[in-house]
Amino acid sequence: MKLSSSQPIGIFDSGVGGLTVAHALRQLLPQESIIYFGDTAHLPYGDKSAKSIIYYSRKIVDFLLEKKCKTILVACNTASAVAFSDLKEFLDERVHLINVIDPVIEYIGRGNYKRIGVIGTKGTINSGAYKKALKKNNAEYEVLSLATPLFVPMIEEGFIYDDISNAIIRSYLSNKSMKSIETLILGCTHYPIIKNQITKFFNFNIDVIDSGRIVAEFVKSLLTEKTLLNTGKSQKDQFYISDFTPFFEKIAKMFFEETIDLKKIDFWN
Repeated sequence: MKLSSSQPIGIFDSGVGGLTVAHALRQLLPQESIIYFGDTAHLPYGDKSAKSIIYYSRKIVDFLLEKKCKTILVACNTASAVAFSDLKEFLDERVHLINVIDPVIEYIGRGNYKRIGVIGTKGTINSGAYKKALKKNNAEYEVLSLATPLFVPMIEEGFIYDDISNAIIRSYLSNKSMKSIETLILGCTHYPIIKNQITKFFNFNIDVIDSGRIVAEFVKSLLTEKTLLNTGKSQKDQFYISDFTPFFEKIAKMFFEETIDLKKIDFWN
């Protein structure tokens, strides 16, 4: 497929989490067009088998290929950790494929950290993707990983900025492994939605890193390098989901500050 700068950027996630990355991309590259797919019928990916995650990811990538995306961003940490290698082989360089883990690892390497905390879904944490990549960059890093599986369903159900979410955040992050970390990687694109609550839990004393802006900068750099930055007028962004959830539309409107045309599409059968 011959790629052109006017083609859209495809983004997919298990639900609303990838909207944090899409929002950062929209702010940094307002001239680009975005096609977003949230696999709300199968969320969360964090407790699914690797086989299932790869299957879902391939089907979504097929859909984004049909939409003629020039770049596909895997905006789900679990899919990035579990399915990225398979997707790269599957795509065979037909389009540019980006995950949300590598740009964060690169960013951390520019800092002066020793004890690094990572929180994410069971799938992401059990894969060891962040720990392996961080240690590969710097063997001296001490990486403390913690699975926080209730965060995604909590966010998807709209429990944020309330006593329920604060109690769940406190219960997880009180874990002794998180006591002396210098920075915390939010290893799930849903988590920036509760970043303020997480930062407050640590009394604003540590760097809490979400991937949104970091990944957006990475995308910009890649598109610039490949001379694929859109210099014309952007088309209307498109949003697709595999199942309707009331909170998805609410969050999407909050991030994009406009009425979005949300479409349900079923290509699983």
